[in-house]
Amino acid sequence: MSLPLPLDGLSAIVTGAGRGLGRAEALELARLGAT
Repeated sequence: MSLPLPLDGLSAIVTGAGRGLGRAEALELARLGAT
């Protein structure tokens, strides 16, 4: 997943973030600055 803009200060809700694709998505969003 590659998002073109920074997510600093934005919130993200990811369902199923405990494992698999949801976890990978949550980790990437956090890396980009989302909380």
